[in-house]
Amino acid sequence: MKVYTKKGDQGLTSLIGGTKVPKNHIRIEAYGTVDELNSWVGLLRDNIPQSGHTGFLLEIQDRLFTIGSLLAADPETSRMKLPQLSETDVESLEKKIDEMDAVLPRMRSFVLPGGHPAISISHITRCVCRRAERDVVHLSETSPPDPLIIKYLNRLSDYFFVLSRKLTLELGSDESPWSPRM
Repeated sequence: MKVYTKKGDQGLTSLIGGTKVPKNHIRIEAYGTVDELNSWVGLLRDNIPQSGHTGFLLEIQDRLFTIGSLLAADPETSRMKLPQLSETDVESLEKKIDEMDAVLPRMRSFVLPGGHPAISISHITRCVCRRAERDVVHLSETSPPDPLIIKYLNRLSDYFFVLSRKLTLELGSDESPWSPRM
């Protein structure tokens, strides 16, 4: 099987189900951003010195592939059985957020990203996750996906923020509070 098919050379791509859409269609933007997010999660996983978060990050990557496949399917024509998200996936994120937050100092201001490459990557990952969420919300204006996708992405961005703070603690870095210049 060749990597290239030449079928997209005219700026169109096929959704699961066979429908052809322009490569800049909001559905393609949405699952493309989820794919980018998955790559950032992989980079984050590769840059965390301790391995205590690796297993959960791999689970997140699996869920992002699930989301990507759900977004890549044409809801009108696809008959393919696809993996699904569940409420327990969201609850799993909430549990991890709560566990990490329980050992963190109380936040008194916004924090500036940085302090260690893993911390910065976690912040970038959070930002890409927010963009993926915005893209899926945009898609929902014309073709509503499973509402759990938006809910999962929303909670996932919160997870990456709390993870950045937890990594700050684990790596012995200092949080840099944002002090607005007035």
